Amino acid sequence: MNALDSLNCRSDGRLLALNSYENRVYQVGMEEGSPLVAKFYRSERWTNAAILEEHTFVQALVEREIPVVPALVLGGKTLHTFEGFRFAVFPKHGGRAPELEDRNTLEWMGRFLGRIHAIGALKPFQHRPTLDIASFGVEPLDFLLTNNFIPADLVAAYRSVAEQALASVRHCFERAGSNVKTLRLHGDCHAGNVLWTDDGPHFVDFDDSRMGPAVQDLWMLLSGERADMARQLNDVLAGYKDFYDFDSCELHLVEALRTLRLIHYSAWLAQRWDDPAFKQAFPWFNTQRYWQDRILELREQIALMDEPPLWPV
Repeated sequence: MNALDSLNCRSDGRLLALNSYENRVYQVGMEEGSPLVAKFYRSERWTNAAILEEHTFVQALVEREIPVVPALVLGGKTLHTFEGFRFAVFPKHGGRAPELEDRNTLEWMGRFLGRIHAIGALKPFQHRPTLDIASFGVEPLDFLLTNNFIPADLVAAYRSVAEQALASVRHCFERAGSNVKTLRLHGDCHAGNVLWTDDGPHFVDFDDSRMGPAVQDLWMLLSGERADMARQLNDVLAGYKDFYDFDSCELHLVEALRTLRLIHYSAWLAQRWDDPAFKQAFPWFNTQRYWQDRILELREQIALMDEPPLWPV
């Protein structure tokens, strides 16, 4: 509340912590007007330049009337500091989870993702990373193996299956070909980062925005059996292709990207394990059962990556 007061955004004392683990995010009631949302960035995760690059990308989407939630410009800036913490302020935007089983919903989301990617392809990020095998697979695996998070009796099994999985990931990228383009992405486009209203979807939380293949923003919208995912993909692409071309070679990457996300997620939890909020929110992490399940999960992914790629019906 003091941080917002420093920007002449006077709080009325109402404060609600929102569901966020990477950063600290609060809804703050205002003496005048609607509540605001303040995001305090985790120290040392992003440089100032990388945060501002995200803000600039989202603002470019707003200027083209794409439904996203931008950081507010206060005092001529979107990134602020208070008592050593960096933060940004956003308007509150309500909504409900999208009904991903609805075909019209998927097509609607596909149209807006196509528009986002059309802008994302205009120029690359300069200060944000690329989603690749090294940063989402090799480096996370190295962190897990060198920091003693895996129980001793499971280290050999996890190392073996993870290395096999990464070999399969490389084969998927080889099948996709060297011409797969990277562009600026949302980066974490799951249903929890989409707020649905009567006006359609609003995409929120571009904190994980980075360079990567377009299909990264599509595959997390798919679920169920293979036939279900094929139908869902068909609906998403029906809207997506109205605004941006989709290279079908990227479908070779769906299970590879899912595999990288699984390895990266375990390392993300491990890297944040000193944060008390993580121990409270993820008590099942780092148990014997957790790592046994991850080994089985990666074995399943190896089998899936050997199958023909998913194609729309």
